[in-house]
Amino acid sequence: MTAPIELYFWPTPNGWKVSIALEEMGLPYNLNLINIAKGDQFAPDFLKLSPNNRMPAIVDPDGPGGAPISIFESGAILQYLARKTGRFYGETERDRIEVDQWLMWQMGGLGPMAGQAHHFLKYAPAMEPPNDLPYAKDRYRTETGRLYGVLNKRLADRTYVAGDFYSIADMAIWGWASLWEGQQQTLDDKPHFAAWLTRVSDRPGVQAGRALAAELRSNLQADKKSHSHLFKRS
Repeated sequence: MTAPIELYFWPTPNGWKVSIALEEMGLPYNLNLINIAKGDQFAPDFLKLSPNNRMPAIVDPDGPGGAPISIFESGAILQYLARKTGRFYGETERDRIEVDQWLMWQMGGLGPMAGQAHHFLKYAPAMEPPNDLPYAKDRYRTETGRLYGVLNKRLADRTYVAGDFYSIADMAIWGWASLWEGQQQTLDDKPHFAAWLTRVSDRPGVQAGRALAAELRSNLQADKKSHSHLFKRS
């Protein structure tokens, strides 16, 4: 029997990437909550697993060669799990190149830009003192919209982002894309993106991964005490 993977997690778009992958792949796991609003990500034991003080992270007791391995960075975790299971990475090297391109697009583009949109549109105005910065709000809202336009064009002639197969790239993109309303975006002019969003949202594995510890999500912009941990500079 496969030993459970230890998942270090909080219910955010980055956390959902890995909880969804574990559910989709049918891998057993134990949940370890990292409450980012309380600063758990800075605990010494967690920093041994994730030196960049970010979740998610995993520890697989059955790593390469049968030895335990810890992995941080959500994209690296997705690639590892896909290789481990042989699932959701396509069937050919060309497939895997397509998956990797769109996974990197999410990691280097959509995730950071949508994250900054959330920060400047929702959190910064609620800080003490308020930081309501029109330029920053417009900059990240506009760039996030541009990226969703790229995604919409990509999906015009294919079912999923890497082709006609569902992959870890879809898992990575979905979490941030599902929060498009909070990023002040519209789907009216992005029908292919909207259809993909529904298609992925209907998957049981996505629903289960998204539901993990969902009751713990809170209104962080109203939780002033959390800001010192969420926006800590070290």
